[in-house]
Amino acid sequence: MSEDDKTTDLARRRTQWAEDRTVLANERTFSSWMGTGLGCLGLAVGMQAVFGEMQPTWVAKAAATVFVVVAIYLFLVSLHNSRKVKHRLNAHSSEPTSDRSMSLIAYLLTAGALATGAVLWLV
Repeated sequence: MSEDDKTTDLARRRTQWAEDRTVLANERTFSSWMGTGLGCLGLAVGMQAVFGEMQPTWVAKAAATVFVVVAIYLFLVSLHNSRKVKHRLNAHSSEPTSDRSMSLIAYLLTAGALATGAVLWLV
């Protein structure tokens, strides 16, 4: 193997490792956005608990609903962005989480956020 071939092989391996790190960073970013969305849901429930007795009640419910909507937005946008990054890269040594698993997580959390919003308005 010539010196140029060795250099090319090392550069290819470094690129593959960089892609693997980016794939894993993408999953951490997805997880972080899911956590931020859940934090928004917690804030919505907390606002309803603290301000729920205020009159008119729809003001507290509307304020809490803003955070429910933000949570849903975060869940769906993070899934979309995560898919874009994942399909642009190739995993070499790492094994990324499947699209199905990430979609299931995002859609279940979205359904939970919708249910939370409904409960906030029914209480």
